[in-house]
Amino acid sequence: MATGKTMTWMRVIHRYLGFFLAGIMGVYALSGTVMIFRNTDFLKREKQVTRSLDPGLEGEALGRAMRMRGFRVEKQEGDLIYFAQGTYNQATGEAIYTEKRLPVLIEKMEGMHKATSDRPLFWMNIFFGASLLFFVVSSFWMFRPKTSIFKKGLYFTAGGVLLMVIMLWV
Repeated sequence: MATGKTMTWMRVIHRYLGFFLAGIMGVYALSGTVMIFRNTDFLKREKQVTRSLDPGLEGEALGRAMRMRGFRVEKQEGDLIYFAQGTYNQATGEAIYTEKRLPVLIEKMEGMHKATSDRPLFWMNIFFGASLLFFVVSSFWMFRPKTSIFKKGLYFTAGGVLLMVIMLWV
């Protein structure tokens, strides 16, 4: 399967790349776990927000301007529009509402986890993904194929692949 030289290089790169990426792997592990609870108020704190929007907005246009999912006007009295989180003054364009936000550090970690191609450091996410793929492949060069530990590793690999297939269909 592999020559001694290839095995040595795979192990060396696997080891030092692992040390190099330890911090970012920790960030992704924590932010990924927190993101599981993003539809709850876990770790979130209420914050009072005052924003200036264009005057005269109504209904869906107001919801889009405020970037709120499931926005719904509850009532309107004169120039004041009431919604679940606060109010909007149509005459002045001032919106006062509360929003629930994660602590700043966790919010930044989550933003890094959800980065898209329009973010300036998206290439770091590509590098991290490619590195994780390298870890998957290089792990098969950690032990010689004829050893019992390698064979046991293949059983664990098969179990992990089976679990992943089951999780995809649940």
